[in-house]
Amino acid sequence: MEVETALAVADSLIFTKTGKHLNTLQTAIFRGAWLGQKYEEIAEANYCSDSHVKMIGATLWEILSEGLAEKITKKNFRAVLERRGREELKIQNLESETDELDSSKTADLELKQGDRDLTSIEKPNTVSTTLTTELELPEGRVQLGSKFYIERPPIETRCYETILKPGSLIRIKAPRQMGKSSLMVRILSYAAQQNYRTVTINFQLADSKIFQDLDLFLKWFCVSLSKGLGLSNKVAEYWDDIFGSKMSCKDYLENYLLAQLEHPLVLALEEVDSIFQHSDLADDFFPLLRSWHEEAKSNPIWQKLRLILVHSTEVYIPLNINQSPFNVGLPVELSEFNSSQIMDLAQIHGLDWNLEQVEQLMKTIGGHPYLVRKALYDLVRKQQTLEQLFSLADTETSPFSNHLRRHLWHLQKHPHLVAALQTVLSSNTPVRLDFVEMFKLHSMGLVHLRGNEVTPRCELYRRYFSDRLAQ
Repeated sequence: MEVETALAVADSLIFTKTGKHLNTLQTAIFRGAWLGQKYEEIAEANYCSDSHVKMIGATLWEILSEGLAEKITKKNFRAVLERRGREELKIQNLESETDELDSSKTADLELKQGDRDLTSIEKPNTVSTTLTTELELPEGRVQLGSKFYIERPPIETRCYETILKPGSLIRIKAPRQMGKSSLMVRILSYAAQQNYRTVTINFQLADSKIFQDLDLFLKWFCVSLSKGLGLSNKVAEYWDDIFGSKMSCKDYLENYLLAQLEHPLVLALEEVDSIFQHSDLADDFFPLLRSWHEEAKSNPIWQKLRLILVHSTEVYIPLNINQSPFNVGLPVELSEFNSSQIMDLAQIHGLDWNLEQVEQLMKTIGGHPYLVRKALYDLVRKQQTLEQLFSLADTETSPFSNHLRRHLWHLQKHPHLVAALQTVLSSNTPVRLDFVEMFKLHSMGLVHLRGNEVTPRCELYRRYFSDRLAQ
């Protein structure tokens, strides 16, 4: 049984017992427990305390126990639901066989009753149930081939054209949950269709100690790239203490990895902002990337390498503008969805909306891709109205609560940004802030730039943060 199927069963049981659907935290606990996560891991991912998650989890298992008429715990709930699912499938198969027999017996009788609109006897909710099972959870990157991926022309076309150019570099920058990884995998897929080699290195997978030492970091980088290409680790053969880490790394790529490739290599570096907080490492690594890009202008071997840099915040460290890779190549800054794109997405979700409904949604949450998809997902799965969705939007039971809590958690670590945002929230007109504060709030995705002034990104942010930051 897939986790989403099990979640739908649990949600139905909860609704039957309480008259309410699973809230965001209950859903996260269910999904995390299904995947074998500990309460501590679930709490950290949802910006809650361990004790709060355990309390909510205990209530969840208790309600499921009542609904299933047997003892349910975090340890056994998956096994119980999967067993119940198998039993339900057997029953459905028997009913299906019975229905077929009944249908054959009554077919002649129905024909004798004259012409009849057979669609009038269709079971209610058949379409909505089908749509619900086809929904994709709006979490993480959108899968290749998914109908829920919405293109933002001309971004995709420009990226596909650029990646074909020798020595090219693409920089994808946007706040979190704007679709950076989804775009990245589509560029990689397009490159693979051209018979290019593709490798992704996610810096979040590196141990924290890796970032403390340049030599160790570059060795980890080279080994990771070798593994991605299916080549043996020969770092020891190419590393020379006299030339240093950066020269050794360059030598490893140039004379070992790239030299063996018949086709271009597209190297995608994901979560690059993990390096930003390590200023010494950033001061060495980013100029190294820039130097490889510059080498391609005159060295054919480096023309095989095409880079994609993906990061969620702007570079706050003072990099030398002539050495940084963040001011060369093709810059891609992902924008919000417009009304036409939201209309398309609503139709994909099976919603027969008009422009007025789209504008109602945008008035509250703007065109933020994650918030839009999350809203449409909940509207369909929970059969809610826009009014019901909006009434919960800025509460702790909101479908957006995880997203909002993450922003709140980051803000509370920076009091000067809290004060700056409060100034913006309290004004009904655009506000002028200190450049650094304006820059950081915009990079976090909390405000819109209006020339040299800013406004809250959406009404949801105004309502939620006005309340929470005042506490």
